[in-house]
Amino acid sequence: MHYAPDPRVEQWYRANTGDHFEIVALDEDDGTIEIQYFDGTVEEIDLDGWEALEASIAAPPEDWSGSVDIQQDDYGVEIELRHFDPWESPLDPYDHPKSP
Repeated sequence: MHYAPDPRVEQWYRANTGDHFEIVALDEDDGTIEIQYFDGTVEEIDLDGWEALEASIAAPPEDWSGSVDIQQDDYGVEIELRHFDPWESPLDPYDHPKSP
Protein backbone atom coordinates (compact mmCIF):
# COMPACT_ATOMS: atom_id res chain seq x y z
CA MET A 1 0.00 0.00 0.00
CA HIS A 2 1.30 3.43 -0.95
CA TYR A 3 1.47 6.12 1.71
CA ALA A 4 0.27 9.47 0.34
CA PRO A 5 1.92 12.51 1.93
CA ASP A 6 -0.32 15.14 3.48
CA PRO A 7 -1.34 17.66 0.81
CA ARG A 8 0.26 21.09 1.25
CA VAL A 9 -0.50 24.25 -0.72
CA GLU A 10 2.37 25.38 -3.01
CA GLN A 11 4.01 21.95 -2.82
CA TRP A 12 4.79 20.07 -6.04
CA TYR A 13 4.00 16.38 -6.41
CA ARG A 14 4.33 13.60 -8.97
CA ALA A 15 1.31 11.36 -9.56
CA ASN A 16 1.56 7.63 -10.24
CA THR A 17 0.95 8.53 -13.90
CA GLY A 18 4.13 10.63 -13.96
CA ASP A 19 2.27 13.96 -14.15
CA HIS A 20 3.68 16.86 -12.15
CA PHE A 21 1.23 19.06 -10.31
CA GLU A 22 1.08 21.67 -7.58
CA ILE A 23 -1.57 22.03 -4.90
CA VAL A 24 -3.05 25.51 -5.30
CA ALA A 25 -5.89 25.31 -2.75
CA LEU A 26 -6.99 23.09 0.07
CA ASP A 27 -10.49 23.21 1.55
CA GLU A 28 -10.49 21.17 4.73
CA ASP A 29 -14.18 21.90 5.41
CA ASP A 30 -15.29 20.38 2.08
CA GLY A 31 -12.46 17.82 1.98
CA THR A 32 -11.34 18.97 -1.49
CA ILE A 33 -7.94 19.65 -2.96
CA GLU A 34 -7.42 21.88 -5.99
CA ILE A 35 -4.42 20.90 -8.07
CA GLN A 36 -2.82 22.50 -11.10
CA TYR A 37 -0.86 20.35 -13.50
CA PHE A 38 2.31 21.60 -15.15
CA ASP A 39 0.40 22.33 -18.38
CA GLY A 40 -1.98 24.66 -16.49
CA THR A 41 -4.96 22.33 -16.19
CA VAL A 42 -6.76 22.79 -12.87
CA GLU A 43 -8.63 19.94 -11.23
CA GLU A 44 -10.47 19.55 -7.94
CA ILE A 45 -10.29 16.19 -6.21
CA ASP A 46 -11.54 14.81 -2.92
CA LEU A 47 -9.45 12.99 -0.32
CA ASP A 48 -10.22 9.61 -1.88
CA GLY A 49 -8.95 10.94 -5.21
CA TRP A 50 -5.81 12.14 -3.46
CA GLU A 51 -5.12 8.64 -2.19
CA ALA A 52 -5.74 7.21 -5.68
CA LEU A 53 -3.10 9.52 -7.21
CA GLU A 54 -0.41 7.81 -5.14
CA ALA A 55 1.41 11.13 -5.19
CA SER A 56 4.93 11.67 -3.97
CA ILE A 57 6.64 14.96 -3.19
CA ALA A 58 8.61 16.34 -6.15
CA ALA A 59 10.83 19.32 -6.85
CA PRO A 60 9.24 22.22 -8.75
CA PRO A 61 9.96 22.13 -12.47
CA GLU A 62 12.95 24.16 -13.64
CA ASP A 63 11.05 25.34 -16.71
CA TRP A 64 8.20 27.50 -15.40
CA SER A 65 6.66 28.05 -18.84
CA GLY A 66 4.39 24.97 -18.76
CA SER A 67 1.30 26.65 -17.40
CA VAL A 68 1.74 29.98 -19.22
CA ASP A 69 1.53 28.52 -22.73
CA ILE A 70 4.58 30.23 -24.24
CA GLN A 71 7.71 28.92 -25.84
CA GLN A 72 11.08 29.34 -24.16
CA ASP A 73 12.15 31.69 -26.97
CA ASP A 74 9.22 33.98 -26.12
CA TYR A 75 10.14 34.69 -22.50
CA GLY A 76 10.65 38.33 -23.50
CA VAL A 77 14.21 38.50 -22.28
CA GLU A 78 16.97 39.13 -24.72
CA ILE A 79 20.50 38.98 -23.49
CA GLU A 80 22.92 41.29 -25.18
CA LEU A 81 26.50 40.26 -24.64
CA ARG A 82 28.75 43.25 -24.34
CA HIS A 83 32.48 43.49 -24.05
CA PHE A 84 33.48 44.67 -20.61
CA ASP A 85 36.27 47.20 -20.42
CA PRO A 86 37.59 47.44 -16.85
CA TRP A 87 38.71 51.03 -17.50
CA GLU A 88 35.34 52.16 -18.78
CA SER A 89 33.25 54.36 -16.54
CA PRO A 90 29.59 53.43 -16.10
CA LEU A 91 28.79 57.07 -16.96
CA ASP A 92 30.55 56.99 -20.37
CA PRO A 93 27.38 56.35 -22.36
CA TYR A 94 25.92 59.65 -21.09
CA ASP A 95 26.82 63.05 -22.46
CA HIS A 96 29.33 64.92 -20.35
CA PRO A 97 29.17 68.69 -19.98
CA LYS A 98 31.95 70.38 -21.88
CA SER A 99 34.74 71.92 -19.87
CA PRO A 100 35.24 75.72 -20.24
